[in-house]
Amino acid sequence: MAEGSPAGAPDDRVLPFAVPDLDVRGRVVRLGPSLDRILARHHYPEPVARVLAEAAALAVMLGTTLKGEGRFQLQTKSDGPVSMLVVDFNAPDCYRAMARYDADQLAAAIDANAISTGDLLGKGHLAMTVDQGSEATRYQGVVALDGQSLEEAGHQYFRQSEQIPSRIRLGVGSVLTGAGLAWRAGGLIVQFMPNSPERMRAADLHPGDAPEGHEILAAGDDDGVSDDAWTEARSLVETIEHHELLDPLLESERLLYRLFHERGAHVFEPVAVHEACRCSRERVLGMLKGFSADDRKAMIADDGTLGVTCEFCSRRYEFDPAEVEAEIAAGA
Repeated sequence: MAEGSPAGAPDDRVLPFAVPDLDVRGRVVRLGPSLDRILARHHYPEPVARVLAEAAALAVMLGTTLKGEGRFQLQTKSDGPVSMLVVDFNAPDCYRAMARYDADQLAAAIDANAISTGDLLGKGHLAMTVDQGSEATRYQGVVALDGQSLEEAGHQYFRQSEQIPSRIRLGVGSVLTGAGLAWRAGGLIVQFMPNSPERMRAADLHPGDAPEGHEILAAGDDDGVSDDAWTEARSLVETIEHHELLDPLLESERLLYRLFHERGAHVFEPVAVHEACRCSRERVLGMLKGFSADDRKAMIADDGTLGVTCEFCSRRYEFDPAEVEAEIAAGA
């Protein structure tokens, strides 16, 4: 791979890559207009927008690993000012994202200058769910949140759920365009995947009374791996500057060249992504059918309509309450 000219970094795409000399694979994500549209649509306060943008970059980067059709969801529930983040990625190429926050808690956090991702999320959990269409292919990994960043939570997820040594870098910010400031997010993940399982992982904890002749590998770094190739790859990734993930003139290919030119990185076909909501009138009606009659009655507005606004795309659906009840009765 050669270092190309700074002709501009394509936005809203994920670039898979591999570095065979180091036995690592990874992905680079760049989100631009699609992310800006999501955040502008909701008018989130800047700290909330920043955290949601980080989550979107992480979810899109991981979601594009799905083969064929499927769904990847990243969701947090916590006690901080930002009580919930949800990012849905629908393979092969579309995503949506939303956040819930408490305005009073957020104002207090801003006054106290406690606006890191860990501060805003607080304590709770992060769940990553893979659903490829059947119970047999549905999987969920859960990580406890206790004031750490989404990068750190991602490391914990792969260490605990996938047992793949991984390093994640995320960057979020805004750039000046002809139309004003626009949100951008970038991310990179690198994972150690050698052919030899003995190199993949050492024991995190002593297994106790191991069978006679069983070799117990000594733990190395915090991934439990002691391997020169992984140490080199991890160290290179940790040199990435925040602005390198956001620079609209720095192509993903060129960023990889900066990191791995001495080893040689192979890039694969990029995946172009876009934002799109899965909501529809039929889906919303199906949701209403799951509510009790009293709950549906409480949702009726002063003008007599039963209205629902999608939390992802802000589209509003209005129904005649009598027609909703009649359809529910007909399907009973």
